[in-house]
Amino acid sequence: MPTKAVTDASFQSDVLDSDKPVLVDFWADWCGPCKMIAPALEEISDELADKVTIAKVDIMENTDIAAKMGVQSIPLMVLFKNGEPVANKLGAAPKGALKAWLEGEL
Repeated sequence: MPTKAVTDASFQSDVLDSDKPVLVDFWADWCGPCKMIAPALEEISDELADKVTIAKVDIMENTDIAAKMGVQSIPLMVLFKNGEPVANKLGAAPKGALKAWLEGEL
């Protein structure tokens, strides 16, 4: 399952109201490390599709949610369960490390 693009308008329904955990990747087009981890997140999204939804929020186009979440550095991944942020990871990492971190939090 591909990662899901989420906007300020859809954040409530796509993330906060989701019935399964959602990992939100806050990113921007100009961010090299964000582009570096994007393929890994796509693969993890496929591998863990039954356990978690992986969503992407472009902070340049969705400034409201980025501000509400206090996003100051990217890439920032925040795991939401039952509408609450329960874990976050800042910065790029290899796919194995990202997947291990996510599985440990699920």
